Amino acid sequence: MDKLLVRGGRRLSGELRISGAKNSALPILAATLLSAEPVTLRNVPHLHDVTTMIELLGCLGVEVIVDDEMNVEVLGGSLSGCRAPYEVVKTMRASFTVLGPLLARYGRAEVSLPGGCAIGSRPVDQHLKGLAALGANVVVDDGYVIADDGGGLKGARILMDVTTVGGTQNLMMAAALAQGTTVLENAAREPEIVDLAECLIAMGAHISGQGTDTISIEGVDELHGAQHRIMPDRVETGTYLIAVAATGGNVLIKHARPQTLDAVLIKLSEAGAVIEQGADWVSLSMSRGRPKAVDIRTAPHPGFPTDMQAQFLALNAIAEGTSRVTETIFENRFMHVPEINRLGANIALEGAKTAVIEGVAKLHGAPVMATDLRASFSLVIAGLVAEGETLIDRIYHIDRGYERIEEKLVQLGASVERIRGGRMDA
Repeated sequence: MDKLLVRGGRRLSGELRISGAKNSALPILAATLLSAEPVTLRNVPHLHDVTTMIELLGCLGVEVIVDDEMNVEVLGGSLSGCRAPYEVVKTMRASFTVLGPLLARYGRAEVSLPGGCAIGSRPVDQHLKGLAALGANVVVDDGYVIADDGGGLKGARILMDVTTVGGTQNLMMAAALAQGTTVLENAAREPEIVDLAECLIAMGAHISGQGTDTISIEGVDELHGAQHRIMPDRVETGTYLIAVAATGGNVLIKHARPQTLDAVLIKLSEAGAVIEQGADWVSLSMSRGRPKAVDIRTAPHPGFPTDMQAQFLALNAIAEGTSRVTETIFENRFMHVPEINRLGANIALEGAKTAVIEGVAKLHGAPVMATDLRASFSLVIAGLVAEGETLIDRIYHIDRGYERIEEKLVQLGASVERIRGGRMDA
C-alpha cells in the first residue's frame, strides 16, 4: 500500500496548472449513456475514480477510448446492459449517477446502492423519490435499486426535501429524455451542476436555470453526440491555495475558475493572504508569517464547501488565535482531527459537528493515517508545515481525487516522496 513521505518546513512557491474537476467529470461520464452517438470529453483528470467510472461504463457494454492526453470518447451506441454491479459501485459513490441515464435511455436500471468515503450515511432517498415522481417504478432489493420507466418517464414538478448534488444530477439526466417538462425545486447550485447542464445542452438537451435552486428541463426524444471540456477543479484549486498559504508562500494558479471559489477566497483573505484573480487564474501570497485564525461553517454552494473543510482546518491548526470549524453537510467528517493532533495540533471536538482549534506555532512530523479523500490532503498540509518528516499511510484516498499530487507539490518546492512497496519515488 502506497504511503507519502512529507518533509516539512519548506515555503511553497511557483506556478501550477489545475486539472479537470473530478466532481464534474464523473457525472458527465454517466451522462454519455444518454446518447447512442459518440461523446468526447476533454480535460478529464487522470484519477482512480475516473478509471472506476470508465470501468463501470465497460460493465454496461459501452466502449470507451482514452488517448494519451486523457481525452475520453464514449461510444454509447454499444450500450448493452442495465446492471451496475456492487463490485464497482461500492468503491465510489458517484457511480450511482448512472441510475438516471440508464432509466431514461434503457428503460430499466439495476444499480447497487453506493459506497465511497465513510463521511456519513448520505442517503439516496431524494434520487428515488424524484424518479418515482417522473413515473418510474422503483424498489430496493438485496442492496440494489431496481427501476423501470413505467412505460415512459413523464415530466413533473419535483421539490427535493434537502439539497442534494447527486440527486439533482440524476434527476436532470433522467428528465432530459422524459416526455414534457420537469422542474426541480430546491436543486443544488454547485458549479458542477452547471457543467453537467452545459454538457447535456451540447448533446441536445433543453435545460434552463442551472446554477439557481430551480432548474427546468424540457424533455427531448433523443440526445446526440457532442464534445465538452470538463471545468477546472475548484476543490483542487482551493486545496493548493490553502497549502501555499499555510507554508507562508506564494503561487500563481493557471487554468482555474476562481469565480467558483468566492467563499474560500474570502476566508483566505481573512487569514492574511493577498488574493488576485482573473478569468482563468488566481494568485495568492502571504504578507505575514502565520495566518490568522478564521471561523468557517460549511454550507451548500455558494457557501463554504464541505470538501474544503479539512484543508482549512489544517491551516487553522498553525494560525494565530482560536477558530471554530462547523460542519453542516455531512456527519462523521472530523476523522482527520485525531491524526492532525498527532502532529502537535490543539483541536477539540464539541459534539459531532464543531471543531475548536487553538492555533500552535509549530507542528512536528509523525506517522498518520488518511481516512477519506479530502481529509487526506489536510494531513499533507499539516505535514508541509511540520518540522521533520510526516509519513501518511493509506494515500489511495488522495489518488481518488488529486492528480499527480507529488509531482505538483515538488513543482512548488515541497519535499514529497511516494513510497511504493518499500521504494521511494520523488
